[in-house]
Amino acid sequence: MDQRQDDKLDKLIAETRRAMEQREKSYRERALKIYPPICARCGREFSGKRLRELTVHHKDHNHDNNPPDGSNWELLCLFCHDNEHSRDVNADYYEEEKPGSKSEATTTFKPFAGLDSLLKKK
Repeated sequence: MDQRQDDKLDKLIAETRRAMEQREKSYRERALKIYPPICARCGREFSGKRLRELTVHHKDHNHDNNPPDGSNWELLCLFCHDNEHSRDVNADYYEEEKPGSKSEATTTFKPFAGLDSLLKKK
């Protein structure tokens, strides 16, 4: 790439980051006005400088879905937020069903099938 293309790309990336930060600031401020400063998972309260440790989690994982009533948000501390997202990563890795998904069971194995007949033999 030549220098002009590099400059355009750098400018685009910077603009995208600024827009994302502005959007995040906007819904974070609204979420903090709607909800008490308490982690929805562990119940810890946050105030003062520690308020920055409280994050806005999008329940549907879509950061563009920011309804005015905050119905897609929950406030989570940094630890619980990381835990929530690592659940999805682990589910993907182990090909498990994610919480909230409505897929049907993919296994047909039934470990206790025929147990009643084994117990009746004695």
